[in-house]
Amino acid sequence: MRFAQDTIVSPERTRSEIETLLKRYKASTFGYATDAGQAMVQFRLHDRIVRFLIPLPKMEDVRRTPTGRIRNHSALPEVLAREERQRWRALLLVIKAKLEAVESGITTFEQEFLAHIVMPDGKTVGAHILPEVAAAYESGKMPKALLPAWGGE
Repeated sequence: MRFAQDTIVSPERTRSEIETLLKRYKASTFGYATDAGQAMVQFRLHDRIVRFLIPLPKMEDVRRTPTGRIRNHSALPEVLAREERQRWRALLLVIKAKLEAVESGITTFEQEFLAHIVMPDGKTVGAHILPEVAAAYESGKMPKALLPAWGGE
């Protein structure tokens, strides 16, 4: 069972809760956008811009039940809306957990949000580094960009 899979909380209310949470942790900006197939939440905290992209469900994603049966066509809009609500609630949970882990001293802001920090070119650290990580695992060789500096970690 996925977190909040049966939630009735609207995406709008969840976005508002995310914004309120970020203000409590002293985020200086907050914004969101939606586009075909995805949504984005972005904020500035600890002098960094952080961006989360949320893949939104598509009609073809919900045409079948988890057991493989074809859904009634009239049920598809509600199933699609439920899936979107669930993803927004999961994002709220992720952000809240990361901020609390930082606040509690379990980890650092950079460690928790690294993949989602936006670099000066507008891409996230994850967009830059994940292809390099995949290539390193495939080849078994560390790329020079990922090698630690002398004496560094």
